[in-house]
Amino acid sequence: MTTYTTPEQRWQAVAARVAEAADHFVYAVRTTGIYCYPGCKARLPLRSNLEFFESPALAEAAGYRACKRCMGRPAISARTRRLVSDACRLIEACELPPSLEQLGERLAVSPFHLHRLFKAQTGLTPKAYAEAFRAQRLRSSLGHGQGSVTDAIFEAGYNSSSRFYAGAEQRLGMPPRQFRAGGAGVTIRFAVGQCSLGAILVTQSEKGICAILLGDDPEALVHALEDQFCNAELIGADGAYEQVVAQVIGFVEAPALGLDLPLDVQGTVFQERVWQALREVPPGCRVSYSDIAERIGAPKAVRAVAKACAANRIAVAIPCHRVVRRDGDISGYRWGIERKRQLLARETALS
Repeated sequence: MTTYTTPEQRWQAVAARVAEAADHFVYAVRTTGIYCYPGCKARLPLRSNLEFFESPALAEAAGYRACKRCMGRPAISARTRRLVSDACRLIEACELPPSLEQLGERLAVSPFHLHRLFKAQTGLTPKAYAEAFRAQRLRSSLGHGQGSVTDAIFEAGYNSSSRFYAGAEQRLGMPPRQFRAGGAGVTIRFAVGQCSLGAILVTQSEKGICAILLGDDPEALVHALEDQFCNAELIGADGAYEQVVAQVIGFVEAPALGLDLPLDVQGTVFQERVWQALREVPPGCRVSYSDIAERIGAPKAVRAVAKACAANRIAVAIPCHRVVRRDGDISGYRWGIERKRQLLARETALS
């Protein structure tokens, strides 16, 4: 298998327009200031005018801009899709997370190359993917309520309970025994109100606002909260907290005012990167899923970005409503297309 590690191998790939070499490098033309992927249909440059880079980011850091013909985004080769998919399946099948070197050996590819392709396709490093998968498996095991917490920790692939407990609250949002017990011992304040978008449920943990849910039926929103934390101490109709809810409702009605309250954001590594990028999009602006993928350094993870938006439970404060299709059309929204349209129209009018 060609690795395209030497300048001569790369030049031969450029001259032969080998599209699959795009998984390995880009080439830049000194005389035009443009970089392309191997396989680009642009006129073949002189060898003496070329320099090679490991990634588009490095080429851009050197002052080059993307070729308009190939747009700096070649089609993902079937080989790359298969390689990343095989790596994911290997990670999921192993009792303990495999090292990058072990994955590379199993897949007959260099660890460096695998790391670069995996992150470009999924938005996560293999290590972060393994961590997110283990955390997801643990949530499922704890949720079933079978066996001890220690058993669930080891079954999820953690070889050290002390290492797991060091980051347990970040992964689960609370200690594991409380998660298994439906939030037993956890205090969650909540209140339901009405805003121009319908019913709104606001919940707050000790760390901050953990959910802003929108819907048509106030009781359905409360039941969803009770189902998730059936044993938590749910405190409603608290006068002091209702002032917090009023502040949230005021923010929903006028997002440009901002929300000066801490958020308790809990998600996978990738989700939290997406949500942080969304929080940096100002009111009145619209971005595409591709734009967000670019901002987090994972331009090919557009579908994963869309899934992260759909998983967001903190409406408006994490403004996934500002994400639209590339053509500007309003796409799906967890709390309904009409609410998304109203939010965008309101922000446009105030900007």
